[in-house]
Amino acid sequence: MSAARTVRSLLAAALVAGITATALATPAIAAAPPAEPSHAATQQALDAAVAEGVPGAVAQARDGKARWVGTAGERGGRDRFRVGSITKTFTATVLLQLQAEGRIDLDDPVEKWLPRVVRGHGNDGRKITVRQLLNHTSGIYNYTEDPVLQKKVLGPGFLRHRYDTWTPNQIVAVAMAHQPDFAPGTDWNYSNTNFVLAGMIVEKVTGRPYGKAIENRILKPLKLRATSLPGTDSHMPQPNSRAYSKLSGEAGGPTYDVTELNPSVASAAGEMVSDANDLQTFYRALLKGRLLPPAEMKEMTDTVQISPDLPGVGYGLGLMRQKLSCGKEIWGHNGGIHGSASEAEVTRDAEHSFAANFNADWTGDTQKLVEAEFCGAAPAKR
Repeated sequence: MSAARTVRSLLAAALVAGITATALATPAIAAAPPAEPSHAATQQALDAAVAEGVPGAVAQARDGKARWVGTAGERGGRDRFRVGSITKTFTATVLLQLQAEGRIDLDDPVEKWLPRVVRGHGNDGRKITVRQLLNHTSGIYNYTEDPVLQKKVLGPGFLRHRYDTWTPNQIVAVAMAHQPDFAPGTDWNYSNTNFVLAGMIVEKVTGRPYGKAIENRILKPLKLRATSLPGTDSHMPQPNSRAYSKLSGEAGGPTYDVTELNPSVASAAGEMVSDANDLQTFYRALLKGRLLPPAEMKEMTDTVQISPDLPGVGYGLGLMRQKLSCGKEIWGHNGGIHGSASEAEVTRDAEHSFAANFNADWTGDTQKLVEAEFCGAAPAKR
């Protein structure tokens, strides 16, 4: 995997579940609204994505008090969508809040909260800390890379298993059937299993489902009414546009409507639904210190290098930092799940924020949108 693809795809870490679908023709492309001059590059990037095969794209930005909305193809500016791994920042925020309250220490071993869960094939929860789950230095195998699971949720079995419910314990068991990628704390590797475990720990500490903790601690205080944790509910709330997939990762072949799916296979690593406005509100509030005390915010933004090939990219606790081609530094996360590719980013002073979504998972590069918004143009081809 190339360094550029690491940012675009590895951090999205497609979390996939399925739905009944039939082959569809490529949707008709609607004319895009004219862009405001300050966001012309972003609108051009949206239009280019649709011209290259993305059925629909939506983006929103805030710069100070100014707001902008852009769409291309079959999308509405207020559409809700599945945000995939952006869920991780919400999960990490709750655990940091619990630490601030003295209810957990991120340096606790995983074994303290989940006895005998991380065991077998060289895995040992006694040697892994909660912090190492949140910054992906645990070494635990990424369950979405398991070949058998991939066949069920991404490959030939997708249509048969589209409404299957997965429990966190079932998901973790898939990962525990594999050797660790490395000894805890010695390297970095993106693993969705880390955040499934993090959600389980939230439930052990609070005594309630992790989704309720996110709802009560983040969604309600910030009035994020377009954001939800569907659990096993396969339906999408309105308004939304359809979501599309090739079910193969390849550009050829039929296109399937995958709007409805059971997202329990994503769990605390990626099940959330939101819109571009709510995502900006969340990340702006987070970076402004409205959700965490200074000490916990410092811990969240203490990053580890993810690759020597990407010196400008670091991963904190459920939060990624990257330095763009124009030198600007932004914080946020991206996410992927069937038929959906999302971005949510904000400057460190929380004054300039951006969120976007493509309703396709086989084509399009959301990083180009990010570069266009914050730098004024997409970077030269790498």
